[in-house]
Amino acid sequence: MTVTLAELARALDAQPWGDAAIRITGAGEPSEVEPVEGGTGRIALAMAPKYAQALRPGSIALLAQGMDPDAYGLTAAVLVNRPRLAMAGLTRTFDQGPDAWPGIHPSAIIAPDAEINDPVSIGPFAVIGAGVRIGRGARIGAHVSVSRGTVIGDDALIGAGVRIGHHVTAGDRLIVQPGAVIGSDGFSFVTPEESGVEEIRRTLGSRGEARSQHWVRIHSLGGVEIGDDVEIGANATIDRGTIRATSIGSGSKLDNQVHVGHNVQIGADVLMAGQVGIAGSSRIGDRVVLGGQCGVSDNIFVGDDVIAGGASKIFTNVPAGRVVLGSPATRMDTQVEIQKATRRLPRLARQVAELQKTVATLTDGK
Repeated sequence: MTVTLAELARALDAQPWGDAAIRITGAGEPSEVEPVEGGTGRIALAMAPKYAQALRPGSIALLAQGMDPDAYGLTAAVLVNRPRLAMAGLTRTFDQGPDAWPGIHPSAIIAPDAEINDPVSIGPFAVIGAGVRIGRGARIGAHVSVSRGTVIGDDALIGAGVRIGHHVTAGDRLIVQPGAVIGSDGFSFVTPEESGVEEIRRTLGSRGEARSQHWVRIHSLGGVEIGDDVEIGANATIDRGTIRATSIGSGSKLDNQVHVGHNVQIGADVLMAGQVGIAGSSRIGDRVVLGGQCGVSDNIFVGDDVIAGGASKIFTNVPAGRVVLGSPATRMDTQVEIQKATRRLPRLARQVAELQKTVATLTDGK
């Protein structure tokens, strides 16, 4: 796949410099990109002066506005206003995606009443259940299973080995990375009498006499509802709701190994990094960002535009717009002061010990 420099500049809403007819075959690091030969070459990603130092004269580069292509001896360049956004456009231009089987593989098993809208790609050993509807342009990898009554919109990309349970509804342009599970049963159990967990919540730590308890399963009757333009990472797991559906709003992105518990409601354009865990029945507002390994307790609300630093543990409601950090999560400025105070503790302990010795000496002198 190749594009001209002029075509790439238009795709990035950027300014071309030099020979706009040069054909670009891909991208690379500045030190790896060779000078242009025969009117074709790769483009180097050098959108800051510290990266541009490694450019080779005669090559092509993606530069930030304000950088001088002449200073690096380039043959051609594309000048962009927002480098990271340009990365999104550049990678989209050259990404051919995973291999897709042309049409439906002979080994795929598709229920007679499933509705499959052409064009479609369904890979080897995929299983499509009764009453499933799959939109146009879907690419479904090998060994994927989609259970009964599930609806998936147009232009979906479902990676190999994904498991989608029954009565899941997803909008257009869904991307699911390999190994993810959507619509598994929720982790929900109850005991005939008050359980130890309920007792601790009621008494805040006091335990009565030990007694036997038996866990009774609460079944999951709800589904999962997913909006448009949602991405779900490899080996992520999303539980179905108990009565109402677990939901994920449009534009939200979930990283690898994220777990979303039953009944959770996630807003639009939420970003969750790897290994985030959301316990059952919690609500996450719009545009929330949760760093890697964040945990959210059950039955709480995280407001719109909250940002939580990596490994934060959120046990109580968080108001809209707050930035939190730590375990338990507190305002970031408060957490910074806590960490500073913690680092001072050894010195403080030594000072207290010296004061105790002084007081003891003075007391003995009396």
